[in-house]
Amino acid sequence: MTSTTGPDPTSEEITAADRRVSDYAGAVSSGEQHAALRASVRQLGTLLGEALTRHEGPELLQLVEEVRHRARTPGDGGLDELLAQQDDATAVVLARAFTAYFQLVNVTEQLHRFAELSASDEGPLAASIKKIGAAVEAGKLSLDEVSAALAKVEYRPVFTAHPTEASRRTVLRLLRKVAESVAAGEDPRATAGAQARIDRRLAELVDLLWQTDELRIAKPQPKDESRTAIYYLTQLEGHVVPGLMEELHQQLSEIGIELPADARPLRFGAWAGGDRDGNPFVTPEVTLEVLGQQHDFGLRRLIDLVEEALTEASASTRVVSISDELQASLDADAEALPITFDTVKRLNAEEPYRMKLSFIRVRLIRTRDRFAHGTAHEPGRDYASFDELLADLTLLRESMIASGDTLTANGEILSLIRTATAFGLGLATLDVREHSAKHHAALAELYDRLGELETPYGELDHAERITTLSAEMAGRRPLIGSGRQLEDGQADKSLSLMRTIRKAQDTFGPDVIETYIVSMTHDIDDLFAVVVLAREAGLVDTGSETAPATARLGFAPLFETVAELELAGPLLEGLLSDPSYRRVVKARGDVQEIMLGYSDSSKDAGIAASQWQIHRAQRGLRDIAARHGVSLRLFHGRGGSVGRGGGPSAEAILAQPWGSMTGPIKVTEQGEVISDKYLLRGLARFNLENALAATIEAAVLHTTMSLPDGTLDRWDATMDVVASQGQVAYRALVRDPALVPFFVTATPVDELGKMNIGSRPSKRPGGEGGLDDLRAIPWVFGWTQTRMILPGWFGVGSGLKAAREAGHEEQLKEMYGSWNFFRTFLSNVQMTLSKTDLAIAARYVDTLVPEDSRALFEVIKAEHALTVAEVLRVTGESELLEHSPVLRQTLALRDAYLAPLHALQVSLLARTRATASEVTAFDPDSDLQRALLTTINGIAAGLRNTG
Repeated sequence: MTSTTGPDPTSEEITAADRRVSDYAGAVSSGEQHAALRASVRQLGTLLGEALTRHEGPELLQLVEEVRHRARTPGDGGLDELLAQQDDATAVVLARAFTAYFQLVNVTEQLHRFAELSASDEGPLAASIKKIGAAVEAGKLSLDEVSAALAKVEYRPVFTAHPTEASRRTVLRLLRKVAESVAAGEDPRATAGAQARIDRRLAELVDLLWQTDELRIAKPQPKDESRTAIYYLTQLEGHVVPGLMEELHQQLSEIGIELPADARPLRFGAWAGGDRDGNPFVTPEVTLEVLGQQHDFGLRRLIDLVEEALTEASASTRVVSISDELQASLDADAEALPITFDTVKRLNAEEPYRMKLSFIRVRLIRTRDRFAHGTAHEPGRDYASFDELLADLTLLRESMIASGDTLTANGEILSLIRTATAFGLGLATLDVREHSAKHHAALAELYDRLGELETPYGELDHAERITTLSAEMAGRRPLIGSGRQLEDGQADKSLSLMRTIRKAQDTFGPDVIETYIVSMTHDIDDLFAVVVLAREAGLVDTGSETAPATARLGFAPLFETVAELELAGPLLEGLLSDPSYRRVVKARGDVQEIMLGYSDSSKDAGIAASQWQIHRAQRGLRDIAARHGVSLRLFHGRGGSVGRGGGPSAEAILAQPWGSMTGPIKVTEQGEVISDKYLLRGLARFNLENALAATIEAAVLHTTMSLPDGTLDRWDATMDVVASQGQVAYRALVRDPALVPFFVTATPVDELGKMNIGSRPSKRPGGEGGLDDLRAIPWVFGWTQTRMILPGWFGVGSGLKAAREAGHEEQLKEMYGSWNFFRTFLSNVQMTLSKTDLAIAARYVDTLVPEDSRALFEVIKAEHALTVAEVLRVTGESELLEHSPVLRQTLALRDAYLAPLHALQVSLLARTRATASEVTAFDPDSDLQRALLTTINGIAAGLRNTG
C-alpha cells in the first residue's frame, strides 16, 4: 500500500475517481461523447421502430410508445390497466422491443466509452510505466529490481461459464457489427455514397436483430459455453494482444527495460469444461472434448498468424546470412518433412526464414490433425508441446539478430512469439474445480476396502483425517493394487477425473491443466485428500527427505465464506508446514495458488464483511508465504456485480494489500461482464491494458508499507467496526425466517432457473431448498431484477453509522481520501446504490408478495436510506454521483425504458403464478414464458453488471 495520509482529494482526483465509477456503469462521462451517444441512440431507436413497424405493424409501435409514456407516471394505474389488457403474444413483442432497445444502447455506449477512453494522450501502460521510470530516476528502484519484479508478473483473466450472460452469441455478433457500422458512420471522412451504404447496412443489422430470437431454445452444454469463451479468445489473439504486447515492449524500452521475447506477463484461463462443482454435465469425457475444441481453434489461429508472418519473411541469402543453428534446423526439417521441402525448395530455396515458417506451419497443421484424430506424436513432424514451437520461433529470431537484422527481429516475428506465448496451443489453460466432499467420499471407499482404520474414514473428524492423510502422503504406497478394479462409486469417478487430467497433459502438453481447485475448503485435510488421489493416478510423487517430489498438477484451496477466509492464513501455514505437501509445492516452482471467493462470502456475511475479510486474508497469506519462501498466485473469484466482488478491475488490483501482488494473479471474467469488456476490440484492448498496467504497477511499486507508523492500524480498527456491524445487520436480514419466502415471491429467481443461460443448475444438489442451497449468482441476479440489488450495499450503512458513532467520522473521510481499498469499496457501493430503485421494487412487493410477508421490505428501505446518507456523509457529496452529472443523465435515460420492462415483468410474473400448473422447464411454445424470460433478458441488458 503506497497511499499516505494527506490533504483532501482535489476536484480533478474526484472527477477521475467518478470516471472509474462511470466506466463500471458502462457509460460515458464527457459531454462531447454523451452528445454523440444520444445521437447514435436516436438513430438506432428510429431504425428499431421502423423494423418493428415492418414486422409487427404500426399499432404495435404505437403501443410500445404508449407503454413507455405511461411508465413515466406509474402511480395513476394507467400502466397496470394497459398491460393487463394485452394478451401473451403481444406481451412478447413488448418485451422484445424494450430488450432490443437496450441491446442497441449498450453496444453504442461501449463504442463511445472507448472513444472517450482512447482520447487520452497517455494510455494506462504509459502512465504506469512512467511512474516506475520516475521511481528509478529518484533512486528508489534500480533497473535490475524492476526487471526482477517484471519477471514474476502474470495477469491471467479466466473466462468462466457462470450463467449471467443472458444474450446469445448470435445476438452478440450482430451487435458487434452494429457498433462497427455506427463507428463507420461517425467517421468524418466518409463520403456521401459511403454514408448511404453504411446507413443501409445499419438498418439491415437492426432488422436482423429484430428477426433473431434472443432466447435459447435449448440449455447450453459445457461445450457451448466453451465456444463462447473461444469466440472472445480468438478475437483477442488476432486483433488485440499483438498490439498490446508491442505497446508494453515499447513503453518498457522507454525506461531502459528490455522485455524478454518469451516473457509471459499476460495469459488466459478458462473454466468451461473443467468446473465440476455442482455441474453434473462436466464429465471427464466432456473435459477432453472441450480441450480438443480449444486446441482446434487455437491452432487454427496460430496457423493464420504464421501465414501472415510468412508473407513478409522474404529475406534472401543473396542479401543476408543465417546462423549455423538455423541451417541445421532447416536440414532436419527437410529430412522430417520431405514433401514440404520439395514444395518450398522450388520457390523459396534462397529465403530461409520463409522456409522455416513454412515448416512451422506444416507442423502446426499436423499437430491439429493429431489432436483431432488421436494419433501418436511424430517427432520433427508435429509439435509435442508449445515449448517446441517456441524453440523454433526463437531460433528463427536469434538468427536474424545474429546477422544484424534487429529491426526485422523485433517486428512481426517478435509479435508472433509474444502472442503465441500468451495463448499457447490451446488459447487458455483450463482449471479443474471439484467439491471437497467428493474427494473424502472417494477416499472413504478406498480406505473401507483396505479395512485398516479403526474408525471408518467417513467418520473421522478434520484432525483425524489430517493425521491419516499426512502419513499417507509421507508413506508413498498406492491405495489401489495393480490391476485391481474399482466398483462404480465416487472413488472410481474421482480417479477417472485424475486419469483424464493426466491424459490431457500427455496429449496437449503440461500446461493444459495447471491447477486443481478444491471448493468448500475447510481445513488442510481437504487439500491432502486431493493430493493422495492425484498420486494414485501418477500425477504426483510426494518424494521423501532424500528424494524430491514431482508434481504435474498444482492444488488450490478455495475460501468461500467469511469463516473460511478468517482461517485462510492458519490453513496455509498448516499446508506449508507439512513436509510432503511442501515438497509438492517446491516441485511446482515454489508457487502456491489460493482462490478467494467473493460471491459466497458476500452472500454469507454481506458486502462489507466480505470485502474486508478478503483484504485481511491476503495480508496474512502474503506474510506466511514469504516466511516459507513461497510465491502466491492469488485467484480472485470476482463476479460481475458489486454484490459478487465486481467493479473496475484495475482499481481492484491497485487496492490490494502491499506486497500481495509480487506473484501471478488470476481474475475471473464472468457472465455479461465478458461481452461488456471484450465484445468490441478497442474496448477489449483498453480493458486488458488497464488491468495489465495496474498489475505491473502493483508488482513493482506496491511492495512495501509506505504509510506512517500507526496509520494502517487506525484504519484497520475503523474498518473492523464497519465490517462487523455491517455483518450483524446483513445476517439479521438473511436469517429472518421471512426472508426466503419474501425473496422467492418478490423476485423472478425461480423463473431464472428455467432460462437456458447456463449448464450448471442454479441450486446446489441435495439441499432442502433454503437460502444456503441457492448459489450466489441467482441470489444476486434475482435481487437485481427487482432493483433492490441489496447484496451490493445492505449493511454498509449500519457499519458506517456504527463507526461514526464510535468517533471515527473524520477517520472515515481520511480513509476515503487516502486509502485505495476503502475508496474503491465505497465507489462500488455508490454505483450499486445509484442503480437501486425502491419505487420500482415496491411494485414487485405490492403485487407479488403476500401481505403478511411484506414487513421485510420496510427493513430494506430503512437500511437503504441509512446507507445512502452515510455514504454521502463520508464522500462529502449531497447526492449520489454528484460529480458525474452526465452519468446521472445516462442512468436516468435508461430508467425511462427500464420502467416499462419492470412493470411488464411484474404483470407477467403475476399471470405466471396464477396458472394452476407448475412449470418446471422452459417451453419455447408458451408466449407467457417467452415474454417473461425476455423481460429478464431486457432488464439484465438495461442494468448491466447484474450477476
